[in-house]
Amino acid sequence: MAAAATMVSSAGGLLAMLNEHHPLLKLHALSNLNAFVDYFWPEISTSVPIIESLYEDEEFEQRQLAALLVSKVFYYLGELNDSLSYALGAGPLFDVSEDSDYVHTLLAKAIDEYASLRSKAAESNDEAGKVDPRLEAIVERMLDKCILDGRYQQAIGIAIECRRLDKLEEAITRSDNIHATLSYCINIAHSIVNLREYRREVLRLLVKVYQKLPSPDFLSICQCLMFLDEPEGVASILEKLLRSENKDDALLAYQIAFDLVENEHQAFLLKVRNLLSIAKTQTSEPAQQVSAAPESAQNENASSEDVQMTDETQASNKSVQEVDPKEVTYAERLTKIKGILSGETSIQLTLQFLYSHNKSDLLILKTIKQSVEMRNSVCHSATIYANAIMHAGTTVDTFLRENLDWLSRATNWAKFSATAGLGVIHRGHLQQGRSLMAPYLPQGGAGGGSPYSEGGALYALGLIHANHGEGIKQFLRESLRSTNVEVIQHGACLGLGLAALGTADDDIYEDIKNVLYTDSAVAGEAAGIGMGLLMVGTASEKAGEMLAYAHETQHEKIIRGLALGIALTVYGREEEADTLIEQMTRDQDPILRYGGMYALALAYRGTANNKAIRQLLHFAVSDVSDDVRRTAVLALGFVLYSEPEQTPRIVSLLSESYNPHVRYGAALAVGISCAGTGLSEAISLLEPLTSDVVDFVRQGALIAMAMVMVQISEASDSRVGAFRRQLEKIILDKHEDTMSKMGAILASGILDAGGRNVTIKLLSKTKHDKITAVVGLAVFSQFWYWYPLIYFVSLSFSPTAFIGLNYDLKVPRFEFLSHAKPSLFEYPRPTTVPPTTSAVKLPTAVLSTSARAKARASKKEADQKVNAEKTSGPDSSSTASNTGKGKSSGDKDGDSMQVDNPAEKKSEPEPSFELLTNPARVVPAQEKCIKFLEESRYVPVKLAPSGFVLLKDLHPTEPEVFSLTDAPSSTASAAGGSTTGQQGSASAMAVDEEPQPPQPFEYSS
Repeated sequence: MAAAATMVSSAGGLLAMLNEHHPLLKLHALSNLNAFVDYFWPEISTSVPIIESLYEDEEFEQRQLAALLVSKVFYYLGELNDSLSYALGAGPLFDVSEDSDYVHTLLAKAIDEYASLRSKAAESNDEAGKVDPRLEAIVERMLDKCILDGRYQQAIGIAIECRRLDKLEEAITRSDNIHATLSYCINIAHSIVNLREYRREVLRLLVKVYQKLPSPDFLSICQCLMFLDEPEGVASILEKLLRSENKDDALLAYQIAFDLVENEHQAFLLKVRNLLSIAKTQTSEPAQQVSAAPESAQNENASSEDVQMTDETQASNKSVQEVDPKEVTYAERLTKIKGILSGETSIQLTLQFLYSHNKSDLLILKTIKQSVEMRNSVCHSATIYANAIMHAGTTVDTFLRENLDWLSRATNWAKFSATAGLGVIHRGHLQQGRSLMAPYLPQGGAGGGSPYSEGGALYALGLIHANHGEGIKQFLRESLRSTNVEVIQHGACLGLGLAALGTADDDIYEDIKNVLYTDSAVAGEAAGIGMGLLMVGTASEKAGEMLAYAHETQHEKIIRGLALGIALTVYGREEEADTLIEQMTRDQDPILRYGGMYALALAYRGTANNKAIRQLLHFAVSDVSDDVRRTAVLALGFVLYSEPEQTPRIVSLLSESYNPHVRYGAALAVGISCAGTGLSEAISLLEPLTSDVVDFVRQGALIAMAMVMVQISEASDSRVGAFRRQLEKIILDKHEDTMSKMGAILASGILDAGGRNVTIKLLSKTKHDKITAVVGLAVFSQFWYWYPLIYFVSLSFSPTAFIGLNYDLKVPRFEFLSHAKPSLFEYPRPTTVPPTTSAVKLPTAVLSTSARAKARASKKEADQKVNAEKTSGPDSSSTASNTGKGKSSGDKDGDSMQVDNPAEKKSEPEPSFELLTNPARVVPAQEKCIKFLEESRYVPVKLAPSGFVLLKDLHPTEPEVFSLTDAPSSTASAAGGSTTGQQGSASAMAVDEEPQPPQPFEYSS
């Protein structure tokens, strides 16, 4: 063609031929012009009207060629819309498979055009939308070509964007690796599809395709069904697996149940659980239910197998036939799966893990306590908060017991918080939550205690049973009904909201509403939040009446509680929530606009939706109220937590704003969305803010930094060590502002949260949002107005553990490999170094030499303790005793986790890997290094580097060795913590003889 072009120096002659009458001449001209258009388009463009008239002439046989030529000229002129419309006129002459810029550009244009037409049609529910059939034909040709060429991912992307689910199905079913393609589709559906309704359609289709496969991937199907909120589908799959002859199928069912539990959707799980029990009709129900007490009528009825029937009342009226062995195994499995679905099994195991691996450092707390002035109640309370967060879920309340007189200085609301802190420490201690809190709870009619500690105790019960309140709801409701004291109502409303999270129980809603209508500011605020927690994500019309009351009442506190409550109701509803969001963000009252920011944050949580981000950024720079601006920036953290890398980039300019409120919001936004990631950009953005000129900005930045750095070791980022030292300096500095001091105290609690075994995670491994965690952080961020809400942060903690379970849901000993240097992921070293000791003594001037001598002595003592592995009772160097305890429970192989003797370590080079023993601490950054050993006795059902993983036993006949408690249902562990076989007697803190909670304090009014 180039040669031809050299012979022809102008297209003038060919253009002249277009005016001839004979069709053959015109055809000759058109086909040659089409060949030379790349070179002569400027010349040809002058004659476009003539060529257009040829295309419009119905009798001309080569109309399509004329259209193609005009299309190419317009393409070179940059008029893509015209170019596309003529390309459509060219019909089959427009060759999709041609590899030229012209075709690529127009195809992209065609697909975009088609996609936008289809989505507009779908949004206006106009199914027969005005889509040009020729455009549709081009897109279909393109899709078919992708499928033929084996570019399935491209085809899937185009099909999803163009809403062609039929083509999507074809692309998936014809792909060479259907399972991989399906999981790719699921990721695409969550990351790219913006509209919730359409995403659900895509997922429905994927479930349909999955179910047609010969060996369906039930784990993924159930995740999709959970998104679609179809508990029936999940229940039938679980039942099918449980009834299977094959033991592996039962293991798979348990694994599915654990994966569903990880998403923390209480209402959904309870529906699945209840559907399972009904399904069984062959014999009376030998399903053991944990919740209801056995009824005598049912017990007489019990079958010869001696199975107690405690499944409410369903089984009581059925006659008993001979039970066949299949049903017996089904019944056993059913009991187990109900335990998992109700959340009890995982809560129990987590409790045991956090207790046996607790590595919290009491010396840090001691330092804080000594440096905080007695008169400063804010820092006094902050220390209590930090202790609760540091020991969240570990059941270790040593610090409180040792400092009872110091603790009793808390009065009024500080006392409320101190009592509620026990709920965080004992979180998940279901069997004994009630008895632990008994000394503080309102005694029926006696009314002896302080209302503050009674209210705090009810709040604590909610925290213990958060998102798992079957057993405690009734008690909390009665407590709420039987009191008129607003402080107790406050605690009961928060407790009820937590326990019945997202269950949308109407009776409870009415109870809380009655409290709201008393129009008491203190109780009303908690009632608003409690209603929101109860109705999380239901988008119920109850939000309307809450909004109406918010307009009526005079109390700012109540309006604020309701604003947050309304935001919680639209959790995850995306575009469905737009009308409500619009209504709130346009409100005259800044507090309701502030609620509107939370509504945006929670409705679009983790979707990284552009529209939501745009709205929030608009409010962040334009609203007249500082509160609204601060919250708008903070809300970005919730919208973006699925793509944490984006957040520092988006808020980087806001973090340099002149307005301190906006800077504070930017800090927390980064803290929320990058929590537990240790992202370098996030840390760089927060560093300057930790030394900001405004005290509350420093507070926010310190807390956010702790959230980002939780579970990151100094070896993987040296700034972690610097940050710990900075916290210590702020806490010990006499002249530091109370606000930033409080921030530093809370930050040191979050940094070592849950005995250094938990991280903040808002997404489960299957990329679902963890409802409880997101809600927890949303309410936590309210602590700006109300300190007791700080405890909500404990809802977002998830243990960084690999817990392998066998068929009996026990934890067998089995080793696996972490393919990284042990120091990268080890626990932080206990603070027993000279500088801290001298620093602790700062308030009473001490010579540095004597301090050093003392420090040496105490260090020696600590080392001897560790070596002797004596876990002698709670004393100041309990870190040392903890380290010993962790080891004696056979939890880590000797040198890998021993960090107290740096001297020994230096002598030999560090190994490049370590063997971990189930159950093990596996931090998020470590997950990619986890490998399972080839010749191991146990094989995981699914290759997951952390969380609850079911193990297939390859030598079922040999005896097994267990790591955690032997009998999860026995009374020993009903006392709630693990006490490992080897360690039970040695440890003074063995949970069996756990000391009673501190006595009710003595107060002089």
